[in-house]
Amino acid sequence: MKTCPFVYTSAIVIIPPEDVWPPIQAIRLRYDEKVRRWMPHITMIYPFWPCEEFARAVDLLRPACQGVPPFELTLARFDTFDHGRGKYTMWLDPQPAEPLKVLHYLCVQQLGIPWGRGPFRMHFRPHLSVGQVRGQAERDRVLTELAERWQPLTFPVREIALIWRREPPDDVFRVGERISLGGR
Repeated sequence: MKTCPFVYTSAIVIIPPEDVWPPIQAIRLRYDEKVRRWMPHITMIYPFWPCEEFARAVDLLRPACQGVPPFELTLARFDTFDHGRGKYTMWLDPQPAEPLKVLHYLCVQQLGIPWGRGPFRMHFRPHLSVGQVRGQAERDRVLTELAERWQPLTFPVREIALIWRREPPDDVFRVGERISLGGR
């Protein structure tokens, strides 16, 4: 299999339907420094191949995605990643996680991605980022406030999206390709 370079201007993601975006975006507008660049999403693979290679990625991924039936996810609970030095990323925990882990594994296998090495050395943890916060006390305060006001959201996952962006100033991610689940 021909290998491709990995770039930080593309990714494979799951994008919730736009009708569930408003409460997510309300949080992101307040706390997420990357709200302009990224749509609400669950990252499956990042970095990814350059957008010029998307057609090849689709050819490799489509057969695997046909074997994964569409599923539903619920966003009910907040959590954080601790980046050290008092920096935290806040995120919503998509449940059930198992279909996301299966889909991630299939993507990694079909594309020959060297998971566990280089930019992929981190454990795959499905999440939908909603912002950044500094300081443990502020993290605890914000998470408590968000949890008190949050109404769980459930949405269908029927596809994965290959997204790309240009360099600044035109650095907003766009959908380049969509691959349906379950052979739709």
